Amino acid sequence: MRKLEFETELTGGRSLNLPPEVAAALPEKGKATVIVCIDMDPDDAVWQKAACAQFLKDDSEADAIYDKYC
Repeated sequence: MRKLEFETELTGGRSLNLPPEVAAALPEKGKATVIVCIDMDPDDAVWQKAACAQFLKDDSEADAIYDKYC
């Protein structure tokens, strides 16, 4: 499997623009797996970290290994 990675600007439409060099690298036929990663709202990251910390706050030392996931 070959990976083509690029960034594109979201403009409010329901389609993504491929840079010309990426489009040129695509085969004419076949299948592709598409994964779209979007930037998270900074407030979401703060909320998730706080929720995780609250969830783990009463864990014992034996469960400390899970702390790295927050």
